[in-house]
Amino acid sequence: MSRLKPFALEVYFSKWEFKAQYHMCASDMQSMTISELLSMAEDADQEVWKDLSLGYTESFGRPGLRETIATTYESVDPSEVLCFAGGQDALHAAMRALLAAEDHAIVITPNYQSSESIPVSICSVTGIPLNAEKNWDLDLQRLRDAIRPDTRLISINFPNNPTGKIISHDALHAIVDMAREHGIYVFSDEVFRFLERKPEIRLPQVADIYERGLSLNNMSKAYGLPGLRIGWIACKDKQLLRRMENVRHYTSLCNSAPSELFAEIALKARAQVLEPNRNLIARNLPLLTDFFEEYRDLFEWYIPDGGCIGYPRYLGPEGVEKFTETLVEESGVLLLPASLFRSDLGPTPVDRFRVGYGRKNMAEGLCAWRRHLEKKAA
Repeated sequence: MSRLKPFALEVYFSKWEFKAQYHMCASDMQSMTISELLSMAEDADQEVWKDLSLGYTESFGRPGLRETIATTYESVDPSEVLCFAGGQDALHAAMRALLAAEDHAIVITPNYQSSESIPVSICSVTGIPLNAEKNWDLDLQRLRDAIRPDTRLISINFPNNPTGKIISHDALHAIVDMAREHGIYVFSDEVFRFLERKPEIRLPQVADIYERGLSLNNMSKAYGLPGLRIGWIACKDKQLLRRMENVRHYTSLCNSAPSELFAEIALKARAQVLEPNRNLIARNLPLLTDFFEEYRDLFEWYIPDGGCIGYPRYLGPEGVEKFTETLVEESGVLLLPASLFRSDLGPTPVDRFRVGYGRKNMAEGLCAWRRHLEKKAA
């Protein structure tokens, strides 16, 4: 087992996320206040909140929360849900519980760094890149060819971070079929689910369709509640869930009692929470698309399939790294350059940047961005 390397994206966020005036690369939706969330609570949960104990909570998660999470799946029982202190905690526990030094894993790239770095710190890993020149398509034959006798895990993320790509239903079922054929687990990061441009392209959750599927989700992205630090994994392999619980005994141990109750309230009211988030995306995407069309000599853009992020190409002469550095330092507009999504498993695009469109100040951020471009062009 090797030492984890620095988390490039989070190091960058540590420097800029709370300093930049316009956070234009956020992968989470606009958040809300405690008062706004409590206004959505059922009367019984309002009463629970008033007298909530601040003691330790159950390591598997609050029973009511697990029951509510289970209702977001087609065929998952509350006993098949394990809660965590955010999605990162869940991902770490799953990789540590699943993989050993003699194993092999397959990971889709580009991706959130820990999806690659944690498996790489444990075992041999093969990266399968999405094709930037073909609308980020996944080459299923290349994935199949990467399977080895010691392959234990295929890790996927759709809607994808940072590209917003969603593969077809047929492609997802093809992945499950090849995994079932070889007895391989499928870890599916589904944190952007419910933010698809069209409902018909929403993928089924892997835990619902595969006995060795692990579905990761959290309150941070689609629900816009990252401050709760609540995530979960749904999986029908209860022995594996127990192994993951044993891993978290060494990390988060259990969750915050207020956070678990707030997450339960939000999930019970998920239609209320998600509708304004989807409406905000519907308002922001045309603004962003018009902006890129205005500066089509500098940016190559396509509308992502889902999520609240995209990965456009920068065409300017100085390159994307210098462009994003200058933009945040001089104009306070924060974007994430391609270097933060670099993979050690193979080539990834070097001329892209992540942009987010899930925040209410999109118009103000675009105005600052436009002023910056006009100043540079003068």
